[in-house]
Amino acid sequence: MPFIPHTEAEVRAMLATIGVESIEDLFDEIPADLRSSGLKQVPDGLSEMDISRLMHTRADQDSRTLCFAGAGAYEHHIPAAVWEITTRGEFYSAYTPYQAEASQGTLQLLYEYQTMMTRLTGMDVSNASLYDGASALAEAVLMAVRANRKSRTKRILMPRTVHPAYRKVAHTIVHNQGIVLEELDYDPQGGHIDPASLPTDPGDATALVIPQPNFFGVLEDVHALTDWAHQHNMLVIAVVNPVSLAILTPPGEWGERGADIVCGDGQPLGVPLASGGPYFGFMCCRQDYVRQMPGRIIGRTTDLEGKSGFTLTLQAREQHIRRSKATSNICTNQGLLVTAATIHMALLGSRGLERVAAASHANTVALSDKLAALDGVHKVFARPGFHEAVFRFDLPIEDILRALSAQSIVGGVMLMDDYPELGNCLLVCATETKTVADLETYVSSLQRISERLQAKASPVQPKMM
Repeated sequence: MPFIPHTEAEVRAMLATIGVESIEDLFDEIPADLRSSGLKQVPDGLSEMDISRLMHTRADQDSRTLCFAGAGAYEHHIPAAVWEITTRGEFYSAYTPYQAEASQGTLQLLYEYQTMMTRLTGMDVSNASLYDGASALAEAVLMAVRANRKSRTKRILMPRTVHPAYRKVAHTIVHNQGIVLEELDYDPQGGHIDPASLPTDPGDATALVIPQPNFFGVLEDVHALTDWAHQHNMLVIAVVNPVSLAILTPPGEWGERGADIVCGDGQPLGVPLASGGPYFGFMCCRQDYVRQMPGRIIGRTTDLEGKSGFTLTLQAREQHIRRSKATSNICTNQGLLVTAATIHMALLGSRGLERVAAASHANTVALSDKLAALDGVHKVFARPGFHEAVFRFDLPIEDILRALSAQSIVGGVMLMDDYPELGNCLLVCATETKTVADLETYVSSLQRISERLQAKASPVQPKMM
């Protein structure tokens, strides 16, 4: 059935009423050279039977693998109840709850989500989600420029230890607004931003971005960095992994005053890895900056009878107010994923989330010890970390990953493209889903592959007669 199910007769009747010959006449103000001549690269439509066959073929390609890749997309255990509840009709079809009287369940869930996120981050307020972690960082940069009225430069200090994709997305969104993302390099031994390397007079800068843990899995010296930024009238934007906050100091307690804005990706909270998505972004901030926060905020109130109720409190998006006054034009509400995250956190509780974080950290430590014991494998950074680590290999990473993939093992994320100075390095991740046997399978497979590649690279010496 077509998206607009009107018959040809109905279409002609409407056009006649309007007084035009064809639908194309409704767009005659668009210059001819700007009009598409057709979607030539879009394939023809398929029948239901062909579509079913195609999707089954693609599903068969998603064979089960042993995954040791992280880099912003993490494999965590998701209790079966999470998506059984999330996909109930009441939640599954819900979008923006404009009518409070008809959306109390959704509004209450979003309110509970906001409460959980503020407690997890140690901040005052949370919005009700953004598109993903990368665009959430871009929104945090825009928010900092609006909120920091002491700064006039629109300079954002952006460490290279922030996820490369996040930095690229942030640049794409903000650079045409005159905002400069000024990179800070990392310490080659520690893989972190060394506070001692920061200038005593950084000039007028709007904000400092602090990742915790950073892209390498290394923990930054967040207290020193936060205090340094505040001493120079900068706001602090924290980019965090929400699971790590179960065992690490929350951003609201960094330094003397805490971070000002906190953002990140909520994927580790009950959202499965599904061939590249989906994700959802979260954002929290101090009460001082709540009116600069993009997205929506759900509030709790009482009705005329004194009963508790929930409603949209702040919603400064261009869907609700004049575009020029909107704090954001990214309107995507990842409500279904927020629903899953809320249920996931409610089922695990604070102690459960802490156990997940601790088990992930323990597995990474165990894996790191095993990898570092192999010939030709070297741990790169000598700093504490959280569930990821960087290793340098003597053999070509491409060959190693290809051989591991043939054994249904995703060996990690190659860093050469984004960090060429690191050389032949691999970012490896282990979460609570990995068993001792999984770690041993990975290490033993890697050892066999290395021995085979070394033998292949070494020419056989001819025997002496």
